[in-house]
Amino acid sequence: MGTWRALRAAFILGSLVTSLLIMVYWDDIGDLTLSPLQGRGNGSRQCPSCPRAAAGPRLAPSTDRTQSTSSFAATTAAKLTVEGTTGTTEEQKQGEEEDREEQREEEEEAEEETREGEERGRSPASVDGREQEERKQRMMDVCSGKDAAEFPGRTRTFEQIPHKELDHLIVDDANQIIYCYVPKVACTNWKRVMVVLSRSLISPSSGKPYSDPEAVPPRLVHNSTLYHNLTSLMRPNDSQSLHQMAHRLQTYTKFLFVRDPFVRLISAFRNKLDGANEQFYRDFGRGIVRRYGHVSGSLPESVSEAIAAGLKPTFQQFVTYLLDPDTEKKRVFNEHWRQVYRLCHPCQVKYDFIGRLETLEPDADRLLRLLKVDHLLRFPSGPHNRSAVSWEKEWFAEIPVTTRRELYKLYEPDFELFGYPEPDVVLHP
Repeated sequence: MGTWRALRAAFILGSLVTSLLIMVYWDDIGDLTLSPLQGRGNGSRQCPSCPRAAAGPRLAPSTDRTQSTSSFAATTAAKLTVEGTTGTTEEQKQGEEEDREEQREEEEEAEEETREGEERGRSPASVDGREQEERKQRMMDVCSGKDAAEFPGRTRTFEQIPHKELDHLIVDDANQIIYCYVPKVACTNWKRVMVVLSRSLISPSSGKPYSDPEAVPPRLVHNSTLYHNLTSLMRPNDSQSLHQMAHRLQTYTKFLFVRDPFVRLISAFRNKLDGANEQFYRDFGRGIVRRYGHVSGSLPESVSEAIAAGLKPTFQQFVTYLLDPDTEKKRVFNEHWRQVYRLCHPCQVKYDFIGRLETLEPDADRLLRLLKVDHLLRFPSGPHNRSAVSWEKEWFAEIPVTTRRELYKLYEPDFELFGYPEPDVVLHP
């Protein structure tokens, strides 16, 4: 009996000591338990060996290969002056939203990011992979000559591409991404994503790099000083530069987004030549009206005067301009109507992801997952617009069928490379 009482007393004493220890060290235990959960709630990746993160997402790892990008971002931020409003964060957000709406009304770009008939909800991994493989295989087949399409530059090597023609391939060393931007294919929003990932633009409201793509003013993202591109990174006859570029092309995730070629062409005309765009009127509009509209005498100096006088370029004049046999003119095609194969060199750059504007939202979600940044940001959303078929019927109504077929030949490589069918409504009315 004495032994039993001794054991009982020892058990009670041990329990009391254990309880005291738990109470004394409760704060430390609580920290060890809550930290992983907090990280998970913030959308961060779980990593037992990672140090506790500071407030806010970290978009780029702190390694040697990011130092040049950080320095570049700091220098760029010092050079750029961003117009902003003062006041609370909510007031700043409201001002930026109003700025975005005004920009959309002026340029109509966001209205063209998606269209009727967009595929939604197809997100199973097996479908994702098969769809991407089909797109990439199609591009490889055309580049290898298996299909009938032939186009300049198909068989040249990457080294044979003039450096100035690589300016549309944006490089983000910190996140190991290369993006080839195609005007009129949601490129403003993808540039906003690249700005956030590279941390290259400071928000005037927070004094820190933007973390939300939708908050980045769209009028600023086309500033070339925000980015590195292959043209700026490659130095002719420099073996080290060429070696570094080869390494990037082999190891970085490379992507682009494309669009039905004729719909993209119509979009470019509407936005740049049919609207009140002063720069494009001076650079292209007046010359097109004079040469293909057979207008003699002086032409209005400003686009507003041209609109009032009814002397804007017509779509038919624009198409005639594109088909002009002058080879010099073809070499200087503006980026808004230059063919994608000339902008992005798909036969020389092995892209890991090919997105389409027609399936923008699901493709954007898939790509952000592929880049492993989906926990950091979301792709900016945009309104819907009309379908490609209605656009083509309307805009090509006054264009002779023979001219339509000549235009198709000019853009046929893009149709073939990216799997867009012949537009029967245009070619065979």
